[in-house]
Amino acid sequence: MIGGVDALVVLLSVVNRSQAYGAVAAAVAGSIVGGMFLFLIARKGGEEYLHRYTSEGRGARLRAWFMEYGLLTVFIPALVPIPLPLKVFILSAGALEVPPLRFLLVFVAGRIPRYVLLAWLGAHLGAGTWPYLRSHVWQIVLFSAGLFLVLYLAIRFWHQAHERRRA
Repeated sequence: MIGGVDALVVLLSVVNRSQAYGAVAAAVAGSIVGGMFLFLIARKGGEEYLHRYTSEGRGARLRAWFMEYGLLTVFIPALVPIPLPLKVFILSAGALEVPPLRFLLVFVAGRIPRYVLLAWLGAHLGAGTWPYLRSHVWQIVLFSAGLFLVLYLAIRFWHQAHERRRA
């Protein structure tokens, strides 16, 4: 259900509570380096790379999602510990010239709470963290979908209000 870095944060938090937030800092830092590296590669010449991998099938659908929902497609997978596609959305953000600082802020805003929550669960539930996460998969999925919907509607409302002020 969760990725390797997520598992490592939980494991370190279970084994040694005092290291939990050090693991969070390391996970966030590593995630930032990896995400920004991919983003900057896509920014330098990623339109062709993006086109090659998103011209048909699942890649085309994911690219269409990015075009429709923007950086929400980066934020939600960066936040929730269920496997969601993230790399295509990072590539899309870079290739479609999203400002780097905006991308970084959205990405970090998703990663910090994710890793903090996993560390907290590991530190407080110990070995019970895995069964707890497995038994709450559907709540996590519903939370993710609900959060996506709320943020999407809020962004649309903000854009509409902004457009009315400009007119």
